[in-house]
Amino acid sequence: MEDKVTILGIRIDNRTSAEIGKAIEQWLREPSGELVHIVTVNPEFIMMARSDPTFQEVLDTATLATADGVGIILAARIQRIRMAARLTGVDLTLLLAGLRNPAPRIFLLGAAEGVAREAGDRLAERYPGVEIAGTWSGSPRDEDSDEILTRIADSGADTLLVAFGAPEQDRWIQRHHQALAGCGIVIAIGVGGTFDYLSGRVPRAPYLIRRIGFEWLYRLIRQPWRWRRQLALPKFVALVVWEQLTGKGRASVGDHGSTDH
Repeated sequence: MEDKVTILGIRIDNRTSAEIGKAIEQWLREPSGELVHIVTVNPEFIMMARSDPTFQEVLDTATLATADGVGIILAARIQRIRMAARLTGVDLTLLLAGLRNPAPRIFLLGAAEGVAREAGDRLAERYPGVEIAGTWSGSPRDEDSDEILTRIADSGADTLLVAFGAPEQDRWIQRHHQALAGCGIVIAIGVGGTFDYLSGRVPRAPYLIRRIGFEWLYRLIRQPWRWRRQLALPKFVALVVWEQLTGKGRASVGDHGSTDH
């Protein structure tokens, strides 16, 4: 199975949930001093990157890129590649909350006022033993950076979840990667609307709907203002098909199971 897949020029790491969990535990046990930046790549990310070289650089330099979205799974199938797992921001957050070797000390940053705190409370109820080091809404604005970094450093967190929305959250992480490492953060992940789901303010699609790949439609029905963002999906699929037909689609193979980037 291909270890790294390239879709429309963007690398995605093809790993199982168990492999990613083990890699995270290893990073936490043996921090290198360099920030581990995990991105969850969906078709919208890839379409943004095609028109924004600075965002493509964010994705290219991330330590680990997971497949987020049925569109990525479909694109891989078009290239005759089987993806090991689909991992969204919610999935990664729940995976983190269940780790115990070691257990991460998690700081939740972003979303509307009070939402991160509520999400942290729900995580603590669902995963006894999880350590929520701190929460704060904050913002990606430069004038808020000093206070954010101070709060993170004072919390003793080693894992940061950022819910500023895409692409701001991952731009913010990259922009502050050295400062975050200096604050003791080992792993940082942009998690989008995860806190809204975990807090219960926004219901997540039922499991069967997620299983068959129609979570995007469920979200669109409940949040019709998202329709413009969903236009990226058909354009994305059309481009993937075109590249495959013209012989431009490609997949790269790496060292399966490695955690070095």
